[in-house]
Amino acid sequence: MNAAPDPFPSAHDDDAPRHVPKTEYKFSHVTTQRYLPTPGKAPGWPFAEIGHWKIDVNATSADWIAELRDWRREHLTRIGYDDANYRRPELQWAQRNFVHAQMMVEDRYFHDPVTGRYTVDRYLDDLEQRFGGLDSVLLWYVYPNIGIDDRNQFDMAADLPGGLAGLKSAVDDFHRRGVKVFLPTMPWDNGTRAQGEADWQAVARLVEEVGADGINGDTYNGVPRAFFDACDALGRPVVVQPESTISAEEHLIWNVQSWGKKAPNEVIPPVAKFKWLEPRHMINYENRWGRDRNHDLQYIFFNGIGYNAWENIWGLWNQFTPRDAESLRRIATLERRFAPLMVSRDWTPYFPTLQAGVFASRFPGEGQVLWTLVNRNEYDVEGEQLALPHQPGRQYFDAWHGVQLQPLIAGDRAVLEMNLEGRGFGAVLALDEGVQIEGLAAFLSLMADLARVPLRSLSNRWHAIPQEITPIAPTDVRAQAPEGMVTVPAGEFVFVVGGVEIEGQTWEGLDVQYPWEGSARRHHRRRMAMKAFHIDRHPVTHAQFKQFLETSGYTPRDAHNFLRDWQGGAPRPGWENKPVTWVSLEDARAYAAWAGKRLPHEWEWQYAAQGTDGRLYPWGDDWRADAVPPVNRERRLRPPADVGAYPQGASPFGVEDLIGNVWQWTDEYADEHTRAAILRGGSAYQPQTSHWYFPQAYRLDQHGKYLLMAPSKDRSGMLGFRCVVDAE
Repeated sequence: MNAAPDPFPSAHDDDAPRHVPKTEYKFSHVTTQRYLPTPGKAPGWPFAEIGHWKIDVNATSADWIAELRDWRREHLTRIGYDDANYRRPELQWAQRNFVHAQMMVEDRYFHDPVTGRYTVDRYLDDLEQRFGGLDSVLLWYVYPNIGIDDRNQFDMAADLPGGLAGLKSAVDDFHRRGVKVFLPTMPWDNGTRAQGEADWQAVARLVEEVGADGINGDTYNGVPRAFFDACDALGRPVVVQPESTISAEEHLIWNVQSWGKKAPNEVIPPVAKFKWLEPRHMINYENRWGRDRNHDLQYIFFNGIGYNAWENIWGLWNQFTPRDAESLRRIATLERRFAPLMVSRDWTPYFPTLQAGVFASRFPGEGQVLWTLVNRNEYDVEGEQLALPHQPGRQYFDAWHGVQLQPLIAGDRAVLEMNLEGRGFGAVLALDEGVQIEGLAAFLSLMADLARVPLRSLSNRWHAIPQEITPIAPTDVRAQAPEGMVTVPAGEFVFVVGGVEIEGQTWEGLDVQYPWEGSARRHHRRRMAMKAFHIDRHPVTHAQFKQFLETSGYTPRDAHNFLRDWQGGAPRPGWENKPVTWVSLEDARAYAAWAGKRLPHEWEWQYAAQGTDGRLYPWGDDWRADAVPPVNRERRLRPPADVGAYPQGASPFGVEDLIGNVWQWTDEYADEHTRAAILRGGSAYQPQTSHWYFPQAYRLDQHGKYLLMAPSKDRSGMLGFRCVVDAE
């Protein structure tokens, strides 16, 4: 196509950076990077920043930016750039989407498991109180539980409490509070049940049905155009948002928003490549495992972009520290107030400053200019910060502290003085003579109130939140093992186990916190004096569960997926002796109470399976394929094996069907935000095509952590249970 005019021409107003002698610098090597190189650095400059104090950004930035404008013009021509989607009114909300959050639907602030209701107001009220609230939310209902059975990503949405109608009601509640909603899609889900249509068509129908506003492409380096077009075809235009940074630059044309990741934490803040290519492209920077987010927040403020305020990470609560939360509140307050300036086509990073270690970006508009400043020093920087071209009648405001500035006029320059906290922030607003901004006085008053609390006075210490195990009431003591049960004698047991969570490394707060531990962690070890107990030789069967229903009249409050594989209110013919599945933790507890039993603590289950010698499998240390049912790697579930069909897999105490048939419920843990159950034994189902599916845990020193939300979603076709009774 013919080269289009530069949509972002060079600024010519008199407060642009002054020209300095040309320096040699080439930009061809940055085309595949997320961030642009720093002015004054030669390619290959060491990340250790040896000698960074020698870099004079003021002396090199003007020439650097001039070359970067040429680079941008060439790249936009190369991809045939068309900015039509950034001009579409129905998509322009993305340009104001400064605070975004990926939210686990299992978060107890979003859904109350006691009442079974969505509590969107509680969720949003908490965020508004802590860091000023959200502009958009990604409702995450798939990973890490997907793959425990053959339900696909769309089934997981339909299994939310109240189904898709319930999901729509939650979306409506977010909209009532002015928050846009994204739904996820993941290309790696090709090992569970086939949907029967292309992902983009299924997602578009889901978006239309629940009224969502955007699509987050999990693991995508740019969401394919097919998703964007499929939603348009249904009359539901959406903002598409790749989870990974865009790799193919032409995706910028329809991906009007993206996430940013891993900005180099150098003394000189980096410039976001795609924000530079298209200043209206909104980036929500994501650093899910960050404990100290100060660099993240300085990076977004310097670039005029947004943040992914993600705290519940697959059930690990990585909460903002008070200082970071308050920093985000003030950044978002300012960015929202001056949103049109933050997407200015003449945005200029590395505007000259007067203090070493202080960096500024310039965001101009009609008759007004905003500068954002970040102090990369660990100490406060006081005094003169900026020297700006002065015009008669121009007013200046310290927008971070909410006060008007009285400049020192030196010739044609206005020198502005203010204080910047160590590792802190600042902002200057200049208004030309006669320019009025509606609500400016109220905004300045708000910022002045916020500034009365210095950021340095707020804690930046992170700590894991405590978890508690859900108590299990003892049963009546029985001297002899009831029918179908095995007695496990008292003894000394070294309980060693670790979680198999795919992510989280060894972060504090991962996995669970046993009653004897100070916080949750992945690896656990404890020498225990075990009391004797009786345990079911086999998992509870369909026939036994049918007897329970007929005798007790039990009906779950939430019946979605309850005994989903039964037909006509009864097990399928020939299934009577198979482990019952599609039962929630609540269903299993109800059965146990009816039978005068209880669910096992995890350490009891492991002791019954392992004995006292620390073996890896119930039969010994070497894997035996003939001791478990055959593995199922197909896209659909097969029926579990009959109980007792693999006696060669028995434990030292004679307990059978412990691993490789169906997962088994044990303990529940809860913290302020997440409930989860510990599952033992693994199952025969191993969906293929991705390592993101719920991982198996066949070894006796491993367990699975299964996030809990509601019975409708928690029940699984590969999850059953067995019971215990207390012994003398």
